[in-house]
Amino acid sequence: MLVPLTKLSCPAYQCFHALKIKKNYIPLRATRWSSTSVVPRITTHYTVYPRDKDKRWEGVSMERFAEEADVVIVGAGPAGLSAAVRLKQLAAQHEKDIRVCLVEKAAQIGAHTLSGACLDPHAFEELFPDWKEKGAPLNTPVTEDRFGILTEKHRIPVPILPGLPMNNHGNYIVRLGHLVSWMGEQAEALGVEVYPGYAAAETTFERGLELHAKVTIFAEGCHGHLAKQLYKKFDLRANCEPQTYGIGLKELWIIDEKKWKPGRVDHTVGWPLDRHTYGGSFLYHLNEGEPLVALGFVVGLDYQNPYLSPFREFQRWKHHPSIQPTLEGGKRIAYGARALNEGGLQSIPKLTFPGGLLIGCSPGFMNVPKIKGTHTAMKSGALAAESIFNQLTSENLQSKTIGLHVPEYEDNLKKSWVWKELYSVRNIRPSCHGILGLYGGMIYTGIFYWILRGMEPWTLKHKAKMLNNSSTWSWAAVATGVYEFVPLEQGDGFRLQINAQNCVHCKTCDIKDPSQNINWVVPEGGGGPAYNGM
Repeated sequence: MLVPLTKLSCPAYQCFHALKIKKNYIPLRATRWSSTSVVPRITTHYTVYPRDKDKRWEGVSMERFAEEADVVIVGAGPAGLSAAVRLKQLAAQHEKDIRVCLVEKAAQIGAHTLSGACLDPHAFEELFPDWKEKGAPLNTPVTEDRFGILTEKHRIPVPILPGLPMNNHGNYIVRLGHLVSWMGEQAEALGVEVYPGYAAAETTFERGLELHAKVTIFAEGCHGHLAKQLYKKFDLRANCEPQTYGIGLKELWIIDEKKWKPGRVDHTVGWPLDRHTYGGSFLYHLNEGEPLVALGFVVGLDYQNPYLSPFREFQRWKHHPSIQPTLEGGKRIAYGARALNEGGLQSIPKLTFPGGLLIGCSPGFMNVPKIKGTHTAMKSGALAAESIFNQLTSENLQSKTIGLHVPEYEDNLKKSWVWKELYSVRNIRPSCHGILGLYGGMIYTGIFYWILRGMEPWTLKHKAKMLNNSSTWSWAAVATGVYEFVPLEQGDGFRLQINAQNCVHCKTCDIKDPSQNINWVVPEGGGGPAYNGM
């Protein structure tokens, strides 16, 4: 059933509601469109159509109750929670009183969290050296690490040499949502004020609380709706390469206990993708008291085939002879999707500006060949906290109430192991755009990364037009069933149908839409997916 647009209050509707319609129609290119199906200008979202020009807001009081805090953090993922925890740890250590408020759009901490997730515990152990005593949910150390190239019928094993990005020795397979929930409990115990169900948008249908802070930390994750505005306002992307993206799809399955290998990590590349499409899969066996596996598929959004559907390719992969036996007789219990930053070091924007800074997957600290970003996100949050704490407790700056500028954060990040790690792999993702495609990238990784340890100069420059691939029309492929063109009930042509119930906040529509008409915005507080340990 087509739900009336006026009744929707989810991101899918708001995406459409905030369309900047060009020439009064949606260009379908190869898709037929009725001559009578002219789309009216319905752009009403305040980020596109200012309220001072919208007569519906005339006479409406814009006053809100406001509270003051030292630090406000937007986003209670690994990065935001790490920043909050580290700030309160430092405050306790130095006997300072610092008010830290953490806002999260999910109804519960961890409910919007989705990741593979094979965790490099480096940053986590720095933040919580006593995590075992505190009962952190790191239950599955990696015991077996496998990598292979798939053909349509076979699997070709590839050795994982020590030191290569895919080596998972010492890592843990985790349900990141559960870990984030645990971190939220630690933050609250330290005195962090946690506000779940808070949209962190400029407005909702009811005027909400304003939080004023000396500095605001933006930890929204990939393609954050506030970060997009900050990039433009402060021109933060002036001196970096364009960001590039992938989409990750994930499922949790309960399988036959006889096929369960707790601690096994399995990655593949190849079929069903061709060599010019960047992507791969993972299959992790968790040790959570039941025979549970996490499996997923990642596809770079620079794919060139407009008919490619990442979701369908994921389903095809599950039927490969090396994968299907594990799942036979099993049951899928959860699924989700999330966009990923894949630009790497050269796509990281300026991270600080008066009154705020960017941490985690929002600016993009993902180690792409390692397929890991949680550890770097957490470290960036801890470094941000340390830099902010130094300014907040400086006698020369204590009188300043708002607008703290903390350039030390970016300096400290560049001196840390995060920057060294990302620098060493900066050429690997771009190397996949040669003649040999993905396999050329693998050869590059084996030669230049393993032998030279990533110390060769930066020569493989991005080609933003090619990587962003904005000329490719691919609605159905990227939106995971949210946007659909269906035949008109009467007459010839098609109409746009938005299946709002399918939206999982992956933000791929905002990224991949070639006309850049879609502006994804947050739903009302507490909306969106309710993941359980994804």
